[in-house]
Amino acid sequence: MLQGLMQDDFQLTIPAIARRLQSCYSDREIVTLREDGPDHVTYEAVGERVSRLARALDRLGVAPGERVGTFAWNNQRHFELYLAVPSVGAVLHTVNVRLFPEQIVYIINHAEDRVVFVDDSLVPVLAPLVDQIVGVRHWVVMGDGPIPEGLPGAISYEDLLADAGEGVYDFPEIDERQAASLCYTSGTTGNPKGVLYSHRSIALHSTTMCMADGLGLSASDRLLAIVPMFHVNAWGLPYSAALTGATLLMPGPHLQGEPLARLIEIEEATLIAGVPTVLSGLLEHVEQHGGDVSSVRGGICGGAAVTRGLMEGYERHGISILQAWGMTETAPLLTIARPATGLDGEEAWADRLTAGRLSPWVEARIAGDDGAEPHDGEATGEVEVRGPWVASAYFGDESQSDKFNGGWLRTGDIAAIDERGFVRLTDRAKDLIKSGGEWISSVELENELACHPSVREAAVIAMPDERWSERPLACVVLEDGHTPAPKVLRDHLAPSFARWQLPSSFAFIDEVPKTSVGKFDKKVLRAQLAEDELEIASVEPVKS
Repeated sequence: MLQGLMQDDFQLTIPAIARRLQSCYSDREIVTLREDGPDHVTYEAVGERVSRLARALDRLGVAPGERVGTFAWNNQRHFELYLAVPSVGAVLHTVNVRLFPEQIVYIINHAEDRVVFVDDSLVPVLAPLVDQIVGVRHWVVMGDGPIPEGLPGAISYEDLLADAGEGVYDFPEIDERQAASLCYTSGTTGNPKGVLYSHRSIALHSTTMCMADGLGLSASDRLLAIVPMFHVNAWGLPYSAALTGATLLMPGPHLQGEPLARLIEIEEATLIAGVPTVLSGLLEHVEQHGGDVSSVRGGICGGAAVTRGLMEGYERHGISILQAWGMTETAPLLTIARPATGLDGEEAWADRLTAGRLSPWVEARIAGDDGAEPHDGEATGEVEVRGPWVASAYFGDESQSDKFNGGWLRTGDIAAIDERGFVRLTDRAKDLIKSGGEWISSVELENELACHPSVREAAVIAMPDERWSERPLACVVLEDGHTPAPKVLRDHLAPSFARWQLPSSFAFIDEVPKTSVGKFDKKVLRAQLAEDELEIASVEPVKS
């Protein structure tokens, strides 16, 4: 076999990303929103601090392959850990600060974190859990003031760096298939599961995010990364910014509409990325109180279904928000719903309302009873995916087989894929409603309900029914000042659904329960239904 004459042994690693950041973009900045306003630091200064941090990790006895935990918001220090920890051969483990206490304890223990870096504002969250956490040798507190009490033998991050000495750190050689970071799923069923990313997977995924059909990131951009750094590596955006030299805007814990709008205006953000709940809050603030967001040209939104109403709201301000789909097991990007070239009007919306087109290097199939279904936009089934940033097993549970199918990852999402590679999600497998032997998509009902002007958000779950086995129950949050009107909502759905698919029962609630990453937590609604905690209003029953 004739071999290519290329430098195929060049390693795709995070140290290579860090070197590029320093050599090509030293004058660019990372900006962190603090209580007294934005704080600017050049990438050159960040690079010097990363060298100090690497030496400090050596002094703390962090060995190759050991896990280093972070419990922190989006800020400069967290970004420094993103670069330094994998570059010394250790594994960065970002702990979701919004998990329940027992889940936080579980994943720190399961990951066997040896050092944990924590923002000073989050010490009160961790301190009560210390006695249940085993194996942590050092707690390092990141902040500018005194160290809060509660963590035994806590070390100041800034003191740690000050004592580490100057000079460029000689990073070890890293194999691109070596583990770089560890993220855990949000644990909607059972305990959270660990996904262990390699350097190679992060490098390829982050490069794809920079592409024109991805986020289209460049050195001229000022990226507001709202998506948390403790959630799937902030969708790889910190590494994408380092690759392109984009200025990185970090909101810290300030995720409400007002501070985000202020940061956009002051720093002239050009791109934004976040989950629907946060972007909805930002849009609501701008439309009610004003704010100059004219610098923003676009962004991506994911983590949950993005409604047309939300995207149209941003369009009113000249901002094109694109829906993205993925999961922790896929690093997370699988698709982005950028419409095909040349389409406009409703044809473009038809593309934008899908999950999007499959990203380069990602392959997908629709699993049917007799093998893979055709990509014709009609046949539906569970989506299975494979690619260089798709998990092959869970950390600490490599024998688990129900999620991994002969080199393919079972996503749990039901969808159709068309001949252009656009994925149209119809539901989660566990959220489909089987009524009279026929399937009803909860997601399609939710999306249509969300288009009604009186509806802020809606989640649809299955309700037991003696005759039909299951019927859809629409749990609806109304906009302020609107009154419950089940028949109005049912009539709104009628043109888009068969009569037997329409919900006859509605529950009007104050808020749809959500997971730590902003997804609808339907298991809470199911439990409330089982305990008769939902007040249900009915309209005329469905007739056969």
